[in-house]
Amino acid sequence: MSVNTLDLDAPSRRRFIKNTALIGGGLVIGFVVPGAKRFAEAAPAQAAAVSAGFVPNAFLRVGADDTVTVLLSHSEMGQGIWTGLAMLIAEELDADWSKIKVEHAPADDAYAHTMFHMQMTGGSTSTWTEFDRYRQAGATARALLVAAAAQRFGVPADQVRTEKGVAIAGDQRASYGELAAAAAKLPAPAAAPALKQAKDWTIIGKSTRRLDGPEKITGRAKFGMDVQFDGLMTAVVARAPVFGGRVKSFDAGKAKAVPGVRDVVQVPSGVAVIADHYWAAKQGRDLLVIDWDLGPNAGLDSGKLREEFRRLAATEGAVASQAGDVKGALGKAAKTLEAEYNVPYLAHAPMEPLNCTVKVEGGRCEIWTGTQFQTMDQKIAAEILGIKPDKVKIHTMFLGGGFGRRATPTSDFVREAVHVAKAAGKPVKTVWSREDDVRGGYYRPMYLQQARIGVDAQGIPVAWQHVLVGQSIIGGTPFESAMVKNGIDATSVEGVADSPYIKGLKDHRVDLHSPRTGIPVLWWRSVGHSYNAFVMESLIDELAHAAGQDPVAYRRTLLKDHPRHLAALNLVAEKSGWGTKLPKGRARGVAVHESFKSYIAQVAEVSLIDLPGGGHGIRVDRFVCAIDCGLAVNPDGVRAQMESGINFGLGAALYSAVTFKDGRVQESNYHDYRVLRLDEAPKIEVHIVTSAGEMGGAGEPGTAPVAAAVANAMFALTQQRLRELPLRLA
Repeated sequence: MSVNTLDLDAPSRRRFIKNTALIGGGLVIGFVVPGAKRFAEAAPAQAAAVSAGFVPNAFLRVGADDTVTVLLSHSEMGQGIWTGLAMLIAEELDADWSKIKVEHAPADDAYAHTMFHMQMTGGSTSTWTEFDRYRQAGATARALLVAAAAQRFGVPADQVRTEKGVAIAGDQRASYGELAAAAAKLPAPAAAPALKQAKDWTIIGKSTRRLDGPEKITGRAKFGMDVQFDGLMTAVVARAPVFGGRVKSFDAGKAKAVPGVRDVVQVPSGVAVIADHYWAAKQGRDLLVIDWDLGPNAGLDSGKLREEFRRLAATEGAVASQAGDVKGALGKAAKTLEAEYNVPYLAHAPMEPLNCTVKVEGGRCEIWTGTQFQTMDQKIAAEILGIKPDKVKIHTMFLGGGFGRRATPTSDFVREAVHVAKAAGKPVKTVWSREDDVRGGYYRPMYLQQARIGVDAQGIPVAWQHVLVGQSIIGGTPFESAMVKNGIDATSVEGVADSPYIKGLKDHRVDLHSPRTGIPVLWWRSVGHSYNAFVMESLIDELAHAAGQDPVAYRRTLLKDHPRHLAALNLVAEKSGWGTKLPKGRARGVAVHESFKSYIAQVAEVSLIDLPGGGHGIRVDRFVCAIDCGLAVNPDGVRAQMESGINFGLGAALYSAVTFKDGRVQESNYHDYRVLRLDEAPKIEVHIVTSAGEMGGAGEPGTAPVAAAVANAMFALTQQRLRELPLRLA
């Protein structure tokens, strides 16, 4: 996902003290970690509560047993920050890596994102935005432990060194656990301690096994769906079959007759069946008799929407980027290329379906869920219940996939669960089936794009006219006023309006139309880049072939002034064996794209397979990826994210689509909303560019160029130019 700086009401800054001040008998020291808001002012009573624990700041605590617990301000949903952020603290703390533990932090202003000023996870920002803050937290804790050791040893602090969780001076040694109580009594450093130089790193930049791996393998990791306690009910909600519909009336008689069903209540999103367990709730929901007012969107149809988008494309839109006289330049071009590209709505379809457990009691609310948007969830729950945000406690669980779906501006699944628990008057876990989410959730928007490109006698672009038509994911949300400027949602045009292929031209224009359709849309892994990289890199491939040039050589010419693009492109060309002969029936395609401050180049090797009903399908046999993300804190983690993003992108490139007919989503689960399956995954090779460039993200960028690399390979193999997703051969 991608959002800009927001000005939102923050939860109480003092909630951190309530949640963590006395964990393990430790003390919260009141000082500011650079990049964070002030999170505590230690009260005298708390200052007296020094014991075996040590909590030097909001981001870690040291136990008497030598464990170092890192509090994760972001949500772990498979992207690896459970390990990556812990590495930052462990490096500066000189901790014993075998003693590191991690917990999701409570919802609190102390953990607000350093860019977005709210607690959230998204935009492939977690590592690079926390790089200084988490290292400073570790360095500050180390300084206090060193000071405590100096007092204990009777030596100046500069004579104390640390390694693997131990302070050493001469022949004297003390573990961090032994020093914790004394360190907790010391005042905060007057100035921020100096951070290590890169040459002295022993953890950062080294491939490190994931800390959450054993938790997940053994089943100790707790996801939202795992939450269970005495008295907890389960709810399933019947929602309108058409977006914007509402309940006119309902008959709950048959539902209430199902053994285990305890109540049926109406909530703003529909009708909730509350039961002892999921199966009873689902059976009851399926037996509800509901008379729906389908509202204004009952006629939604994907085909009709595309025709409306095509009509809009013929008109002038909001200008996202322009220079010179594009019409005049097109008229003077040696040749012109015209093309239309289309991409469908996409569901997020995470492996763990949406769920949220809510307990409302004594003027307080507790929420257990996998969320990417703690601040928004806390704020909305408080509004529904008429309490202050600091009365809402959120337990962030492991997320069984997010991809943006668990970061909705409306907090839809959390909002609904709070309404259900409020109406039920008892703790309730509200569970969505995957069918519920695919048919009634949020979607990556459908887009139609048209381009007219003029080239010179050598086939190099001299004029570029481009129009995009599709929904804004920001329009109509609380973020609209901050993020939509002059009719332009930057996430709609990212990767096009700022493309190095277009921005360098003295004659170009990019227009945007953002129609409102009634279909809820949301960021989806790699956001606007997920469709714009497909279009741009396919167009560049078209231009290369029209010019009779090798696609890699052609890109090198166009990107000659963009060294990080070139570094990734050159590395992937080398590692993929670009230009070498392939077996008969195989071909390669290339794509290179910048997103989330990282530069990705990919080469797909493809072949054809025979389909059961006749004709041919696409098989991706090998996929080679090069990434320049600046410093790779955990190279293994970066490689894993490239592999994840590629497989995620391949599912969308080859199979996935959400379609509408008579207002209803036609797909429902993995059998008809296809994702990539295990036996379809290609051999993937990932190579990291050695780079001193600015740090970027890794969670999303790997997905963006995937479809283009495959489509370009298919053209090389079949001479069919595939301009629509999912890719289908004629």
